[in-house]
Amino acid sequence: MAELSFGEKLLIARKQLDLFQYEMAERLGVHANSLTKYEKGEGKPHAAVVRIFEMLCEKEGIRFDEYEAGQKDKGERMKIVLAEKVSPATLAVFAAEPGWEVLTHDQLPEGLPAALADADALVVRSAVQADDALMAFAPKLRVIGRAGVGVDNIDAAAATRRGIVVMNTPGANAVAVAELTIALMLALARKLPMANATMHAGKWEKKSLQGMELRGKTLGILGLGRIGLEVARRAKGFGLEIIGSDPFVTAAVARENGIRLVTLDELLAGSDYLTLHVGLTPQTTGVINAKTLATMKKGVRIINCARGELIDDAALVEALKSGQVAGAALDVFAVEPPKESPYAALDNVILTPHIAGSTGEAQEAVGIQIARQVRDYLKLGVVQNAVNLPSLSHEEYVVLAPYIDLAGRLGSFLAQAGKHGIEAIDLVYGGTLAEAKIDLVRNAAIEGLLAGSENVNRINAASVAGERGIRIHEVKEESHRGGATTVLTIKLHTAKGENSATGTVIRGEQPRLLEFDGIDIETPLEGNLLVCRNLDVPGVIGKIGTILGEHGVNIANFALGRERTGAKPVMALALVQVDAPVSDKVLAALGTIEALIEAKPVMLPEAGV
Repeated sequence: MAELSFGEKLLIARKQLDLFQYEMAERLGVHANSLTKYEKGEGKPHAAVVRIFEMLCEKEGIRFDEYEAGQKDKGERMKIVLAEKVSPATLAVFAAEPGWEVLTHDQLPEGLPAALADADALVVRSAVQADDALMAFAPKLRVIGRAGVGVDNIDAAAATRRGIVVMNTPGANAVAVAELTIALMLALARKLPMANATMHAGKWEKKSLQGMELRGKTLGILGLGRIGLEVARRAKGFGLEIIGSDPFVTAAVARENGIRLVTLDELLAGSDYLTLHVGLTPQTTGVINAKTLATMKKGVRIINCARGELIDDAALVEALKSGQVAGAALDVFAVEPPKESPYAALDNVILTPHIAGSTGEAQEAVGIQIARQVRDYLKLGVVQNAVNLPSLSHEEYVVLAPYIDLAGRLGSFLAQAGKHGIEAIDLVYGGTLAEAKIDLVRNAAIEGLLAGSENVNRINAASVAGERGIRIHEVKEESHRGGATTVLTIKLHTAKGENSATGTVIRGEQPRLLEFDGIDIETPLEGNLLVCRNLDVPGVIGKIGTILGEHGVNIANFALGRERTGAKPVMALALVQVDAPVSDKVLAALGTIEALIEAKPVMLPEAGV
């Protein structure tokens, strides 16, 4: 077997040392993006980097002999089934492995189920339904690779039960999407669709087609994941001022990419061009609506290559007709293909049929990436971009499941009630958690914190945090908190200060908050919560209750706590559990309470969901 590449050795070393990409990058003195390229086999590392890596491996006792000789010594053979058409470059990744049998979609004379009888890996795109029935034909299957982002055609839960890892390829089409975004901006600025249409109609209408330059305008990017950052890198060349909003990206990452980090309100109010690159969550659904459109500059132009559900169509149509929005370019729609689209009759809207990721290069990149991920898993045991749960014994999962749920709720609570702009996360495990396999607990907490970020799940959460420049620190403690034998504490370090929350599980299934920002307070971590901070003076609690009652909001639970500086209380905290979400009108009314510093709504799933 050929000697391992530098990228393969990096993957093995990171696995053995249990390091995130940014941590290994720091040890080697390189940027995390460079490490990502090395692991993908892209780019050649400097000799000094290779030497530092060799010294690290020598110090930590990491050897690669068993990996380089293991396949040959054990006589292991792998069978890969490519159920759908792939590029020659994708096929070449597998074909380069000695002893590996590779079957393509046109080499399955007895059908896919028969081919899977002794297969180790299955690679699909979007057409093949990899459901539980299909997996039943594949007793040896170890991994399913999806060449793309969505995994709707794969039963991930069934794969988990069968011990099969499911991987996808987020970010492989980021450049393609970013380039279409820039193209649509230019098309809006220079009225290219109208210019093309009039020329095809035999007209010469220069006067009505006067456009504008991008130079000197402000581009607002909502969502600074892989695609958002690629857009920023390309936009700089046009002389645009770039602002961005993403509560899950550090100021350092934004600065490195020439982006001024701002709040969502500042982004909406300050953009001449606004492009959307966020995932679909309860918080982002309908983020472009009548209210937010009214806060934007008159004549703003909006581009959406993310998700159609981010936009309230009726509100945008009205804004386009009134001139509040000068133009829009839409590649995605709430229902695809759209039927009787309200945009079809508008001349100031460019419509494309969800083609942002549809380039030959992007499709090839997706195929190569999934091939490398599957290969690395089969050869090295390294899991990348998995979307289902890692293997735990049934007994281990039964013990950990309530705390995995707690971690997700605690993270989501802090994401909604705390400060934005996370720079670092501290996780403190107390009691029995200190002795457990806490990977899923950690990732569930990070997933809750980053729930508004693109393509984050309980497998890739820590990796996504590392890409965003967020540092993670974990501590295990034996000490208990009061009567709780097992507790989890999450502490956030943000550009605007710190937030922390501690929780536990009572009666084996009920998630409970025990502390928030140093104030002891106990309340269920479920349903609709109202987090109120106020000066510890008489009358505030009564006023909160009165206003909620006047607006027909029923209180299910009212928990109180207060902070002390010396002997005198100075700050109080109220967590009000209510039967329905708190409206903006109610929040505005609460804002009239003089001693109330802030009131934030938090939405969590009901316990057991």
